[in-house]
This record gives sequence, C-alpha cells and structure tokens, in this order.
Amino acid sequence: MAETRLLDDYRPWPFRIAETRLDVTLAPRGTVVRSEIALERSGPGPLVMDGGAGLRTRAVTIDGRPVDPAHLTIAAESLTVAEAALPDRPFAFAAEVEIDPADNTALEGLYLSGGMFCTQCEAEGFRHITWYPDRPDVMAPFRVVVRSDLPVLLSNGNPVAQGRGWAEWHDPWPKPAYLFALVAGDLRALADRFTTMSGREVALNIWVRPGDLDRAGFAMQALKASMVWDEQAYGREYDLDVFNIVAVDDFNMGAMENKGLNIFNSKLVLASPDTATDADYERIESVIAHEYFHNWTGNRITCRDWFQLCLKEGLTVYRDQQFTSDLRSAAVKRIEDVVALRARQFREDAGPLAHPPRPDRYEEINNFYTATVYEKGAEVIGMLRRLVGEDGWRAGMELYFTRHDGQACTIEDWLRVFQDATGRDLAQFKRWYTDAGTPRLTMAEDWDEDAGRLTLRFAQTTAPTPGQPDKPPRVIPIALGLISPNGDEVLPTQMLEMTAAAQEFSFDNLGARPVVSLLRGFSAPVTVERTMSAADRALLLAHDSDPFARWQAGHDLALEALVAAAQGGDPDPAFSRALAGVLGDGTLDPAFVALVLRLPSEDEIAAGITARGAIPDPDRIHEARESLAETIARDHQPALAALYERMEPQGPYSPDAGPAGQRSLRLAALGLLSRLDGGERAQALWDAAPDMTQRMGALAALVRLDRAGTALAQMESQFADNRLVMDKFFTIQPIAAAPARAVAIARSLAARPDFDWKNPNRFRALIGAVTANPAAFHAADGSGYDFVAEWLMRLDPANPQTAARMMTAFETWPRHDATRRKAARDALERIAAMPLLSVNSAEMVRRILAAGT
Repeated sequence: MAETRLLDDYRPWPFRIAETRLDVTLAPRGTVVRSEIALERSGPGPLVMDGGAGLRTRAVTIDGRPVDPAHLTIAAESLTVAEAALPDRPFAFAAEVEIDPADNTALEGLYLSGGMFCTQCEAEGFRHITWYPDRPDVMAPFRVVVRSDLPVLLSNGNPVAQGRGWAEWHDPWPKPAYLFALVAGDLRALADRFTTMSGREVALNIWVRPGDLDRAGFAMQALKASMVWDEQAYGREYDLDVFNIVAVDDFNMGAMENKGLNIFNSKLVLASPDTATDADYERIESVIAHEYFHNWTGNRITCRDWFQLCLKEGLTVYRDQQFTSDLRSAAVKRIEDVVALRARQFREDAGPLAHPPRPDRYEEINNFYTATVYEKGAEVIGMLRRLVGEDGWRAGMELYFTRHDGQACTIEDWLRVFQDATGRDLAQFKRWYTDAGTPRLTMAEDWDEDAGRLTLRFAQTTAPTPGQPDKPPRVIPIALGLISPNGDEVLPTQMLEMTAAAQEFSFDNLGARPVVSLLRGFSAPVTVERTMSAADRALLLAHDSDPFARWQAGHDLALEALVAAAQGGDPDPAFSRALAGVLGDGTLDPAFVALVLRLPSEDEIAAGITARGAIPDPDRIHEARESLAETIARDHQPALAALYERMEPQGPYSPDAGPAGQRSLRLAALGLLSRLDGGERAQALWDAAPDMTQRMGALAALVRLDRAGTALAQMESQFADNRLVMDKFFTIQPIAAAPARAVAIARSLAARPDFDWKNPNRFRALIGAVTANPAAFHAADGSGYDFVAEWLMRLDPANPQTAARMMTAFETWPRHDATRRKAARDALERIAAMPLLSVNSAEMVRRILAAGT
C-alpha cells in the first residue's frame, strides 16, 4: 500500500531556487539531462530531491565538486545530500542523469510519441526527468538548452538562441517543475500574431505533424479569441513574446498549460468539417481557452500543494465556461454543464470515490484529477460569485491577481481575498471546499389563500461519505421565481441564502397560488426533492422565463416517466404531451429544443430508482428508455419530420452556435424518427451528409438498428489513415449498439491490428464505449465487467494513470442485484490480485471494493 499523504503534514521546502538550468541531449534510449540549480537555504534540514526509478545517475555535485558518497543517499524515489555537506551560503546543486524515453509507456515525464519527444509533468512527472524538488510550491525561472538533430526544438518561455542541433529557451517567470515542457520533432507550424492590449506583439504557433496543418486553423481562431476575452473580462494580458501549442497523439490528458508551451492531445487541436463534429469543435474551443486561461489562474498564481488542485482547476474551468457562454449560448452551455456535472460528479459524490474539492489526504495524486476537483470546483466558484455580487467578484479577482501574483496559494488565501474585498465572512462557505457529498435540498410549500402568502420551508442534509460521517449545513444560494397559473411571472428571480439545516421564506400579496421555479440557473450543486404535479412541471416547461428551470421541468417529467416504466409501472404521458408546445415554438433556440428532446441517461434513471430505495435493473431501464423514445416519435412524427427538414443547414459548414444548434436539433429528430422508418432517413443522410457531425448522427442510428455494415466499411475505407476519425469508428459501434451485441462487437474490434491499446485515445475510444453503454457493461452474465477488467489489467503495467482513471466505471457496482454484484466483485478482485498492480490502480480498486462491505 502506498503512503497516505496528509494536508496537515505540509511543510515548506527548506531552500529557495534562484534559477534552474537544464541541458538536455535527446536520444530515444539514452537521453542525458544535466541540471544545475542555484539554491539558497530558507530553513534547516538536508537537501532532498525527488526522482524516479528510471533515473540512471551519473554525477551529483555541489558547487562543481562531487558530493562525498558518505553524505549522499540515493533511494528509489529520492536523493538526499546530508546537511553537513551543504554550504551556509548560496550554492549550486548539479546532477547528470540518463533516461529512456522510448521505454516510457506511462507517458509521464519525457517520452516518445511517434518519433516526437514530448513531456507531461503534471502532477509529478518531472521527477522522471531529473532530480528536483517536484512540488508546486517550489518555483524558479528556467533556462533550457535542448540538443537534437530533429528540426523543431521547443521549451518554455522565449527563444534565446539556436544553432545546428540545439536551441536555448528562457522562461523568466518563476514556475514549479510541473509546468516544465519540452518538445522535439519533425513538426509544421501554423503561425500568426497577436497584439496585446498594451501593444506588445506575441508570436503564435500551433505545431502539428506533417499532413495535419490544414486542420489547425480553428484552434488558432480559438486561441486568439481566448486572448481577447481574458483581456476584456479579467484584464489579464499575455506575458511572453511567444505562445506555442503542440498537438501530440499519445497523451493521458486533454491538454497541459505549461508556461508558453501548451501540449495538447491532438484530438483537441485538429478539426475540419469532414473529420470533426460540432462537439469536437466546441471542445477544442473550450480546452484551448482553458489552458490559455491557466496562464494566470494556475501559472502566475499556482497552488501551494496538490491538495489545493481545485484552486487552479475549478477557477479555470469556471473561466472557460464563461468564455463559451459568451461566445455561444449561455443558456445551452449552462444546461450542458449541469448535465455533465450530474453524470460524473454527482455519481462520484454518491459512491466510494467521494471526496471534497479540497481533500485532506491522498495516496496517488493522479487519482484526484476528478469531476469533483474540476466541475464541482467550478460550481463552488459560481456560488461564490452569486453570494458576493458582481462588484464583489470584480474587486476580489483584482485583489487576488495583485496580492498573489508569483505565489503558490491555498484555498484559505483565495477565500481571504474575497473576505478582505467584500467584508463578508466566508467561514461557513468554506465547507463547500472541505466537505464531500451532494447536499439534498427539500422544499415544502404552505399556501395561505386568505392572506395571499406562500411560505417555503427548506431543509438540507448531506449523506455520509467515506471518512466524513457528519455534515454540518452549508451556505446554499437558492435562486427562484414564481409563475402564475396562467404562465405569467409574478416574482422575478430572487436569490435566497440558506445557512441553517432548516429555514423558511415567505412571499406576500400574491393573487393566486403560484408555481415555484426553483434553483434557477442551477444556483447551487444540490439535488432537489419536492412534491410537484406533472401539470405544474408542464406549466414551467411551457412558460418559465429561466431557460435552465424550463429545461429542468421537462427533464423531471421525462425522468419520472422513465423511473416508473423501469419499475414496471405505467409511465405518465405528460412529458410527451408537453413536448407539443416545445416542438411548435419556432422562437426557441434549436439547441435548447434538442436538449429538451434528449432523454435522461440510463445511469440517471438507475440513480433515480436507487434514491427510491429500489434496485435498478439495467435491462429494464434500457427498454423503458427505448420505449419512451418510440412513443415520442409516434406522438410527434409530423412535427419531428418537419423539424428534420427545416433544420437542414444552408451554405458551407460553420461550427458557430447557430448552425451547430440546427444540426443538433436535426439529429435529435433523426434519432427519434429512425425508430419508425427503419433507418431510411439515416441511410440517406449518411450517403449525402456534407460534414462529419451529420454523418456520425446518421451512423449512430444505423448502428442501433444493426444496419451500419456498409456505412462502417465506407468510413474505414475513407479514413483508415486518420487516427482521430478511426477513434470515432471504434467508439460508435459498442456505444450505440443494442446491449446484447455491444460486448461481442467490442471484442471483435479489440482483435483488430489497428487497436493500438497503448494509445490512450484509442483505448478510451473502445473500452470507454463499453462502459458508456450501461446495459452492456452491467450485463447480468458479467461479460461487460470481464471485458473491461481484462483490458484494464493489460493496460495497468504500461500506463497506470489511464488504467486507474477508467476504473471509475465500476463505482456504482454495489447498487445492483446480487448476481451483478458478484460478477463485478469478481472482476475487481482479479484486478486487485495482480502481482505488480500499480499504486494508481491499487488505490482505486481498494476504495471501490470497500463500498460493497
């Protein structure tokens, strides 16, 4: 078992670094890294450097003299120079090591990707490159020389000099080691320039492999839009002479914000209408912005230790959500963000992997790059903004940038800024950072007809989570409005603040009993329990002025119907009836209508059944969802057919919100209509579609109907050499297929020679597709569990980080019936029994298994 690290054990490193110099001579099997670190003591103790087993140490010196072996200890993960061997004045520590990038399948530190050298150092990858204090609170300017015969040699900061076979880079801004980056390869650049608000010229480059240059243009547009937006929204200007982005095929994450040299998974850079979908374009735009925004919220101001990860990630996710909302539809973006939060983070909060946004312990930090840290962290930022108001938000952010520029900070530093800027006490609000779990908000209504008074009684509870049995009340901002029985808004949005376990609020002088539009804009990440009729929900779906609350009303109608049907009851037809008004309202954003038509996921239905104290049956849930989709198609066939025709985009492809929204509604209609026409429209669209978005929508319908053979053959023939399109080929088949066929399809695909399972994108494309088909993954015969477990066991020795993150698919196993629980436990125990199971996966499996005891 790995050592548990505790927040309370934090101690500052007892040295300061004036400058870090690296000289890296690249070779696939014998890269030599020479480091020289200018140090000054700031506290007592020996000099302890972090490292990994892959470092072959050639030399260690202090001020140019070899360290006496009696004072030097090199262990598996640390190098220690005894205090007695250290000067009392500033000194230079130097080391020379040799590493093997070609053998680095874990993709942490320096590794090879298709002949390209690249790095990934967050969270603790730099220790696999050389001996160094690999912790985020140790910051230094870096000067780096890269040596190689490869034509492009990149590192952080500004280029200083270059010659035949070498290049020197200097990053003047102090940074921790996790932000170090190096890339060397045969690359092509899409070049542009940007003029900052103070008039500085910045050179922009997006580096890609030969042949990919024509698909980098949208990423450049997104980068420039991000730079403009950060100046306008936050007054933050870029601070180097050059900004580089590199697209890499083999990458565990989506992207990395290394100072001045962002390294991206190629799927989040490369796009063209015939290879990328609208969702791909929007994701590229969002992630480009996210990593750029980290320049201030993550780089110039970083986190003191990894327990504070949500400080940089939650804040930056919130900023990229704002950016997308401003560029596209704020209402649609908010709904999509909440859908994603509930699908990933609420499930995390309800299971064995629950943890606070700021945890107080961990074994392997890579296991805490979670929806709780990122998405819930962003929701906490949004709540803070609502509570302090716009003036307080602006004042607090400006004080944060001014006070903490160049520092490594904590959640306490962040909250203190807003307390100082606004005078507000945020002690209770801090519980959102320190307490795990999703609060359950219950609301009861009391209507006094004679007085025209509505009294709302709220109560909040949070269920126990691992290590946190008791949860005191939190501050919950509750945004609500009141809608009259005729659909008029009688009370515009009010922001209530709930601070106690139980609290009530009254509204007077009302002419008739209104319908409460609750949690507008999803003002807090809570679940809501209230008694509400289908008629009232239908009223909100038809008339609510808040887009989120309007969507939520329809979503709740559909969920109630699906939960009832999956438990053998008669589903209420209210949702299908209410859709008539939505489908007939030509003033609505097509993207919003598409979201209303999207039925709750099978996992959400299962969670709803579990919340009612019953055991969900994945097969019945799937059948109920398919049945409701067919009912909707039959009830609204003429309207859906008209929408399908009317939403056909005109003119050349554009990824902008307007035409993308039309395509999303068109494909939502197609998905329903294909249940009635046997896939005729889908086949016709596949044959004629001018873009990948519509082709993939058509293909999903054809796969579901088991008539995609010709289309899949055509896709493979046309795109066999396009790795990103072929990832879609591997995903669409198991994820869209009937559950009874999905695992067999996946096994067949896994046997193909182009299933490069060591590539994280390809592995996630196929294995992740099985886990995203719940009735297939949770098959009663255990075939889904067995398939996924087999591949996780194969991947773990090569890439522990990716294997451990995909282990989360098993986190809901205890909620199922005894047969499925046994099959899941058996699969998990096989993983746990692996002789050399990684620390990453061992922690995840142990926590997941513990939920069943």
